[in-house]
Formats: sequence, C-alpha cells, structure tokens
Amino acid sequence: MKQKSRVILALDITDHRKALDVVAHVEQYVDAVKINYPFVLGCGMEAVRELASNVDVICDFKVADIPNTNRLIVEQARKSGATGVICQAFPGKDSLVACINAAEGMDVFVVTEMSHPGADMFMSPVAEKMAQLAVDVGATGIIAPATRPEKIKALRKTIGNLKILAPGVGTQGGSASETIKAGADYVIVGRAIYESEDPGAVARKIGAEIKGVIQ
Repeated sequence: MKQKSRVILALDITDHRKALDVVAHVEQYVDAVKINYPFVLGCGMEAVRELASNVDVICDFKVADIPNTNRLIVEQARKSGATGVICQAFPGKDSLVACINAAEGMDVFVVTEMSHPGADMFMSPVAEKMAQLAVDVGATGIIAPATRPEKIKALRKTIGNLKILAPGVGTQGGSASETIKAGADYVIVGRAIYESEDPGAVARKIGAEIKGVIQ
C-alpha cells in the first residue's frame, strides 16, 4: 500500500452508486479505501472487486472466529482483489496465524484497540498483549485509536516498525495531525469525508494537514 497522503477512506456506505461516486472524488487524495460489512452487505463482493481494480482496498472484516472459518473469510477477501484485511487478536494465536497463512502475502492488520469509548472496557487493558501477538505472528501492522493518541505512542513501543492504522479521525473527534505525531502511519477517516458536500476537498485538506506535520 502506498504511503503518500497517509489518509485511508472508511467507505461505510451501503448504496453502490453513492459509494463509487465518493471514491471517484477522493481516490487521488487517499492511499486506500477501507470497506466494512455495511458496504459488502449492501453492495456485494462484486463491488469490492470493482473498487480493487482502481484503488487499494482493505477488507475491514475484523475476522474473529476459529482458524478454519478465519481462513475461509480471508481467502474471499484475497480473491476479491483486496490488498489487505483486518483481523481480531482476541480469538488467539492459532486463529490469527490462520489469517496470516490465508493472506498469502496480502497485508494483515490486527485490531488492538478500537476508537469508540466502549473499547476501554475490555480491549484497552490487553491492547499491548494483542499488539505483541501481531508482532509474533508476522502481521503487517495494527489498528490503534486516533481518539486516544497516548495509546498509539505506547503501542508503537511494542510493535517497532510495524504499521499503525488509526481510525477515529473526524466525526469521532480524533485529530489527523496529533495521530500522526503520536506515531501512526495512516489515519482512517469515514463520515467526515463521505458525508460532506465535497468529499474530495475534505480528503485533500486532511492530507495537507498531515503533510504539514511530517514536513
């Protein structure tokens, strides 16, 4: 996945035509598009293949099952042309290893802590253990919350040079510049971009904010 703007669009849209229209307006300003279950359930896996022919696609399926089921899910993501998949660490090492093996070179990102307030209940206390598991199995990187940049700093110490993708910028209150300064490699932005009247302008503005911090 390229690392130019460091912005990833979270395309949580269930209308096929609208989703493609948003991507057409922002693709020059983002490094990848992250799709989730709402997109797939509304638009189908064929729409994933359609997107993947133009942009890098990360399948945010938060894969969290027994090893064999994980394998089947990741295989479908890979066959759709996606360049990456997001998996959960909490089912354990064997389940995560199944994701890595099924990816066959596709990027695998491991969730350590999500961006909503409820993540403090169960995920936050074990986030560093899950980050270490990502290192142990050879994942590409982790998911860490832009809404809590202090956690990004802490998790960076655990994972070394692995990539950090940080959701929660925009509507959830996370700052793109603060997230990058904390140690994230990419910010993930959804509603702030796709619900705006000019998605391209918003994506471009966030990219410019990040560029200012890096320079």
